[in-house]
Amino acid sequence: MPSSTNIDPLSRRSFLRWSQGLLGVLGVAPALPFASSAAACAETPVPLDDYYAKLGVDTIINAAGTYTYLTAAVMPPQVQRAVAKAALHPVVLKELQQASGAYLSRKLHCEGALVTSGASAALTLATAACIMSANNCRPDQIPQEVWPSKDHPGMKSEVIVQKAHRYEYDHAMQLCGAHIVEVVTIEDYKRAFSPNTVMTNFFNSAEAGEIDRKTWLDVAHSHNVPCHLDAAADMPPIGNLWKYTGMGFDLVCFSGGKGIRGPQNAGLLLGKKHLIDLANENDSPNSDAVGRGMKVAKEQIVGMVAAVDWLLEQSDEANQAEYMRRANTISGMLKDIPTLTSEVFMPEIANHVPHLILAYDPKVVGITPKQVQTRLQTMRPRIELNPATGTTGRLGTHSNENTIVVGTWMMQPGEAEIVGQHLKTVLSNPKA
Repeated sequence: MPSSTNIDPLSRRSFLRWSQGLLGVLGVAPALPFASSAAACAETPVPLDDYYAKLGVDTIINAAGTYTYLTAAVMPPQVQRAVAKAALHPVVLKELQQASGAYLSRKLHCEGALVTSGASAALTLATAACIMSANNCRPDQIPQEVWPSKDHPGMKSEVIVQKAHRYEYDHAMQLCGAHIVEVVTIEDYKRAFSPNTVMTNFFNSAEAGEIDRKTWLDVAHSHNVPCHLDAAADMPPIGNLWKYTGMGFDLVCFSGGKGIRGPQNAGLLLGKKHLIDLANENDSPNSDAVGRGMKVAKEQIVGMVAAVDWLLEQSDEANQAEYMRRANTISGMLKDIPTLTSEVFMPEIANHVPHLILAYDPKVVGITPKQVQTRLQTMRPRIELNPATGTTGRLGTHSNENTIVVGTWMMQPGEAEIVGQHLKTVLSNPKA
């Protein structure tokens, strides 16, 4: 085997230039793995390519919120640095999964934790875990042997859900072959339990449904059935990360790339250790498992841990004060727009942050909120408003066809002033 001294010095130097340039941009002190590293460090780091510019993709000012279609949150610098450093070395993935889970469960005051490829993947893995637990089966039997066939009677697979809590993420459960049993009243719920029930699912931010969170949980536990809570967008407040497991929910999922400010393609599944262990068995890199395609790279696992560390150093009160400052900055710049009034609305659960509601008479101002939204998308820098702009119902009674909705919490420093100026320009010159 050739020794390391036979490595092509040009290749070695180019690697060092690349890796140290990356770490330098992100503020990470470079390691010196080779004897010739000192000479390489003396060279000027090569600037990173701007691949958004190279690909012709616009960057945006996010005045909407943590929406997946807008690539959710921007990771804080210390999380970016953790991701960059994790990229430099391989590890055994299972060891990293186990270590990160143990670390996060201690930090978040729960029995078990698993970094997933998002909240939807966490819901799939939670469902698989509950099917395994109820049937004492193997991961490779899900979903094929869950469904009955002429050769197989099928397995227990029923998940009880309130009708008002049905949503597009039902698919995450159905990937496991789960059959959803829909209920409305508390009497429906109590009757719905059967020997085939494996789990119940409660959508935390649903604004409707006759059965409250605690009653839902108590009834499930009276039948010895585990209860999953979908809290994907329910951070802040920070304490939600341990509130629901503390209430007794067996499994709780969170998005990693929203309020936690981790990588967008990461999430958390928290809960009882025996179920988290079963979820892990159904996760990548296990080949014959429903979660094989839900891969979480080492960078995302480390980034998720770093994001939790960052988050626990934050203050809900300080963050909310900054979001309010941004809202007041924008509304103050628009005070001279005819008929315009402003209010701040904070949803009770999901996206529990200030939303600036700007209401005005489009006939007087000369442009509708939807037209404003389109105009801002064509300006530079491009601004994306909250999708509730110009619509009724998305924020309850707080949005309608005559309102602009601005989400302030995903803005970067200095962007509130830009949003206010561009809104003023468009509203003051509707025909421009």
